[in-house]
Amino acid sequence: MSARCPCTSGQPLDACCGPALADHAAATTAERLMRSRFTAFALGDAAHLLRTWHPSTRPAALDLDDSLRWTRLDVHRAETALVEFTAFFRSPDGPGRLHETSRFLREDGLWFYLEGVTA
Repeated sequence: MSARCPCTSGQPLDACCGPALADHAAATTAERLMRSRFTAFALGDAAHLLRTWHPSTRPAALDLDDSLRWTRLDVHRAETALVEFTAFFRSPDGPGRLHETSRFLREDGLWFYLEGVTA
């Protein structure tokens, strides 16, 4: 049995974000891609984050902060190419949260993260 998915969907990882982590095409909606990206942050999978970031806005490299532990994801709104969420984390300084509205783009059958605006 697989561990629960870090995106807090309540599903096992192998039935939720696991397929999208293994194959970008498995993220069939912007929300599914966003959830897989949260899971990638939680698991330290920088390769997935870069692979699913649109080339027009993608950084050359991504250095994840190992001191952050991503603990929960609350999706507030999911539209075709927009997802608003709050991601919760723990750091050496204590608990924190990131509230963001992210934009996505579907290109050649694949969803990509474009940019996010934090509140």
